[in-house]
Amino acid sequence: MLLMPKRVKYRKSQRGRRKGCAQRGSSLAFGDFGLQAMENAWVTNVQIEAARVAISRNVKLGKVFIRAYPDKPVTKKPAETRMGKGKGMVEHWVAVVKKGKILFEVEGLPEEIARESMRLAASKLPIPTRFISRKSLL
Repeated sequence: MLLMPKRVKYRKSQRGRRKGCAQRGSSLAFGDFGLQAMENAWVTNVQIEAARVAISRNVKLGKVFIRAYPDKPVTKKPAETRMGKGKGMVEHWVAVVKKGKILFEVEGLPEEIARESMRLAASKLPIPTRFISRKSLL
């Protein structure tokens, strides 16, 4: 099941700018271990789902928290269409991820299993990430 909002105030949004660091969501809130973004990017709902599945397959016991939610619509005009005639239709949804944002958290499992599951998830994402734990933040 892919993540997307049930309803939005505006169907189409402007692209915006991907710069700066995460003001919020840059520290562990729910779990003991997390996956932190090292660059700014758009992460699509398909990429988030692929990473979630990779974590869930590796984590038998324990809980997975998804901290990135795709709430930005990305539009695209059909191929070989002339310029003009308005903005294209919504193609997919993305989460705007800033540097330092925690993307996933896990709790209730040993560090080596958590590290391995986050490594599998990181391979599904388009940006470099790093593994963090509560101990490393102290």
